[in-house]
Amino acid sequence: MRITKLEHAAFILEKDGAKLVVDPGSFSRPLPDPSGVAAIVVTHEHADHWDAPHLQAVLEANPAVPIYGPQGVAAAADGFDVTVVSPGDSVVAGPFKLDFFGGRHAEIHSSIPIVDNVGVSVDGGAVYHPGDSFTVPEGVEVDVLAAPSSAPWLKIGEAMDFVLAVKPRRAFPTHEMINSDAGKAMAKARIEWAAQQNGGALLDLTPGDSAEL
Repeated sequence: MRITKLEHAAFILEKDGAKLVVDPGSFSRPLPDPSGVAAIVVTHEHADHWDAPHLQAVLEANPAVPIYGPQGVAAAADGFDVTVVSPGDSVVAGPFKLDFFGGRHAEIHSSIPIVDNVGVSVDGGAVYHPGDSFTVPEGVEVDVLAAPSSAPWLKIGEAMDFVLAVKPRRAFPTHEMINSDAGKAMAKARIEWAAQQNGGALLDLTPGDSAEL
């Protein structure tokens, strides 16, 4: 399986000639090649995790592609056919097995409503993306963790504790577009340290980079 990181929380997984697109949001550039997509996962309804032009571009190239997301995404993504998934659900999309965890977005502030959010584990933990949450996928040995590194709901100590709790073999920073270059470098170093405490390592990806998993 091959991973390509895009901007912010978006990335693409490729396996057996098919692609899985995760969180193609408003902070991300258009997909470099929208063909061959087996499924799209949108972890929650916030615009930095889904964008109508991105979804439309994938659907134009793959008219029957399913979009998986929680109820909040189905309500927000007007005009798109979203298959609602909840924590504990599992689906098979092309060559990818998807297991969903969590249920709620991390709190931003007591004045801001908390929305639905699902984390997704691909192929039994080959890749785990928590969306905007610190949900640990209980019972899953995670190979590659997409570790949120900066957000209105996050401080770096919480991100480090999350990586320590998940114990991935590798982790790469995501959700980083609101950081300066200096902030990205700092967060990456902290995530690398946290991964190393349990024998893991940093998977050093910047937008546009790919790696074989």
